[in-house]
Amino acid sequence: MEEKRQNVIVEKTEHFADRIIKMYSYLLNERRCNNQIVELKQVKRSGTSIGANTAEGQYAQTKADFLTKMTIALKEANETRFWLHRLHAGGTLSDKEHESIINDIEEIINILVKVTGTTKKNLENTR
Repeated sequence: MEEKRQNVIVEKTEHFADRIIKMYSYLLNERRCNNQIVELKQVKRSGTSIGANTAEGQYAQTKADFLTKMTIALKEANETRFWLHRLHAGGTLSDKEHESIINDIEEIINILVKVTGTTKKNLENTR
Protein backbone atom coordinates (compact mmCIF):
# COMPACT_ATOMS: atom_id res chain seq x y z
CA MET A 1 0.00 0.00 0.00
CA GLU A 2 1.28 3.44 -0.91
CA GLU A 3 2.03 5.73 2.03
CA LYS A 4 0.26 9.09 2.06
CA ARG A 5 2.50 12.13 1.74
CA GLN A 6 2.86 14.02 5.02
CA ASN A 7 1.17 17.38 5.21
CA VAL A 8 1.96 20.47 7.24
CA ILE A 9 -0.46 19.86 10.13
CA VAL A 10 0.62 16.24 10.56
CA GLU A 11 4.29 17.23 10.58
CA LYS A 12 3.74 20.12 13.00
CA THR A 13 1.63 18.08 15.41
CA GLU A 14 4.09 15.16 15.38
CA HIS A 15 6.94 17.57 16.13
CA PHE A 16 4.84 19.21 18.84
CA ALA A 17 4.06 15.82 20.44
CA ASP A 18 7.79 15.03 20.54
CA ARG A 19 8.43 18.41 22.13
CA ILE A 20 5.71 17.86 24.76
CA ILE A 21 7.12 14.44 25.67
CA LYS A 22 10.64 15.89 26.04
CA MET A 23 9.29 18.80 28.10
CA TYR A 24 7.37 16.42 30.36
CA SER A 25 10.43 14.23 30.97
CA TYR A 26 12.70 17.21 31.53
CA LEU A 27 10.38 18.94 33.98
CA LEU A 28 9.65 15.76 35.88
CA ASN A 29 13.14 14.25 35.97
CA GLU A 30 15.56 17.18 35.74
CA ARG A 31 13.68 19.96 37.49
CA ARG A 32 11.70 17.61 39.73
CA CYS A 33 8.49 19.61 39.28
CA ASN A 34 6.31 17.24 41.26
CA ASN A 35 4.27 20.16 42.60
CA GLN A 36 2.46 20.39 39.26
CA ILE A 37 2.26 16.69 38.38
CA VAL A 38 -1.45 16.90 37.51
CA GLU A 39 -0.80 19.71 35.03
CA LEU A 40 2.20 17.89 33.56
CA LYS A 41 0.23 14.70 32.99
CA GLN A 42 -2.67 16.62 31.45
CA VAL A 43 -0.47 18.60 29.06
CA LYS A 44 1.31 15.40 28.02
CA ARG A 45 -2.00 13.66 27.32
CA SER A 46 -3.64 16.51 25.43
CA GLY A 47 -0.44 17.63 23.67
CA THR A 48 0.23 14.19 22.21
CA SER A 49 -3.44 13.61 21.37
CA ILE A 50 -3.36 16.45 18.85
CA GLY A 51 -0.89 14.58 16.67
CA ALA A 52 -2.65 11.25 17.12
CA ASN A 53 -5.92 12.72 15.87
CA THR A 54 -4.39 14.53 12.89
CA ALA A 55 -2.57 11.35 11.89
CA GLU A 56 -5.76 9.33 12.24
CA GLY A 57 -7.65 11.89 10.17
CA GLN A 58 -5.34 11.32 7.21
CA TYR A 59 -6.98 7.94 6.67
CA ALA A 60 -10.53 8.98 7.47
CA GLN A 61 -13.23 7.04 5.67
CA THR A 62 -15.29 10.12 4.81
CA LYS A 63 -14.95 13.89 4.84
CA ALA A 64 -17.23 13.95 7.88
CA ASP A 65 -14.92 11.49 9.65
CA PHE A 66 -11.95 13.70 8.73
CA LEU A 67 -13.75 16.74 10.14
CA THR A 68 -14.44 14.88 13.37
CA LYS A 69 -10.76 14.00 13.83
CA MET A 70 -9.61 17.54 13.05
CA THR A 71 -12.21 18.99 15.43
CA ILE A 72 -11.02 16.69 18.21
CA ALA A 73 -7.42 17.74 17.46
CA LEU A 74 -8.48 21.40 17.71
CA LYS A 75 -10.18 20.80 21.07
CA GLU A 76 -7.08 19.00 22.35
CA ALA A 77 -4.88 21.87 21.14
CA ASN A 78 -7.02 24.37 23.02
CA GLU A 79 -6.82 22.21 26.16
CA THR A 80 -3.05 21.97 25.76
CA ARG A 81 -2.82 25.77 25.60
CA PHE A 82 -4.82 25.93 28.84
CA TRP A 83 -2.45 23.53 30.65
CA LEU A 84 0.64 25.30 29.32
CA HIS A 85 -0.70 28.56 30.75
CA ARG A 86 -1.27 26.80 34.10
CA LEU A 87 2.33 25.50 34.11
CA HIS A 88 3.57 29.02 33.41
CA ALA A 89 1.33 30.59 36.05
CA GLY A 90 2.57 28.02 38.57
CA GLY A 91 6.20 28.87 37.84
CA THR A 92 7.07 25.53 36.22
CA LEU A 93 7.68 27.11 32.80
CA SER A 94 9.81 30.23 32.55
CA ASP A 95 8.62 33.16 30.44
CA LYS A 96 11.00 32.15 27.63
CA GLU A 97 9.96 28.47 27.69
CA HIS A 98 6.29 29.40 27.80
CA GLU A 99 6.55 31.88 24.93
CA SER A 100 8.34 29.36 22.73
CA ILE A 101 5.90 26.51 23.19
CA ILE A 102 2.83 28.78 23.18
CA ASN A 103 3.90 30.10 19.77
CA ASP A 104 3.91 26.51 18.50
CA ILE A 105 0.47 25.65 19.87
CA GLU A 106 -1.02 28.92 18.59
CA GLU A 107 0.27 28.11 15.10
CA ILE A 108 -1.26 24.62 15.31
CA ILE A 109 -4.58 26.05 16.52
CA ASN A 110 -4.65 28.57 13.67
CA ILE A 111 -4.03 25.83 11.09
CA LEU A 112 -6.68 23.56 12.62
CA VAL A 113 -9.23 26.39 12.66
CA LYS A 114 -8.62 26.88 8.93
CA VAL A 115 -8.74 23.15 8.18
CA THR A 116 -11.99 22.61 10.08
CA GLY A 117 -13.58 25.74 8.62
CA THR A 118 -12.71 24.79 5.05
CA THR A 119 -13.83 21.20 5.56
CA LYS A 120 -17.18 22.33 7.02
CA LYS A 121 -17.71 24.67 4.09
CA ASN A 122 -16.85 21.91 1.59
CA LEU A 123 -19.23 19.48 3.31
CA GLU A 124 -22.05 22.04 3.23
CA ASN A 125 -21.47 22.62 -0.50
CA THR A 126 -21.84 18.90 -1.26
CA ARG A 127 -25.25 18.63 0.40
